[in-house]
Amino acid sequence: MGNKKKFYPDYLFEVFIAFFLIIELIFFLAMLFPQEPGREINFTTPFQPTPEWYFLWLYKLISYFPGNTAFIGAVLLPLACIVILITIPFFHKGKYGRAKASFALLFIYLMFIVFTILPLIAGDN
Repeated sequence: MGNKKKFYPDYLFEVFIAFFLIIELIFFLAMLFPQEPGREINFTTPFQPTPEWYFLWLYKLISYFPGNTAFIGAVLLPLACIVILITIPFFHKGKYGRAKASFALLFIYLMFIVFTILPLIAGDN
């Protein structure tokens, strides 16, 4: 019992050794299997920027409201979703509170799913 290890310097030294061995292993694997540089760029076609899949619903929502109504798709609907998410704890209480909160979350989730998958199915992403 007299040979107890203390955190400093005994265990700390072991943690540092394990940390540096893992970093060395990751570095070795990165050198052994290098990452490809990415997708190939075709300079003959015009550049058509599109967002990643998790922002695709917001990008396509703007396209459904052209011209002067773009403010609705770009600001009001996303802001309404944020306000609903913020206010869920307040209307969660009371009679049918859990059902109202579940319906609000289901509505936002389904809107996200529909506006994400719809452009992918139509092929206009």
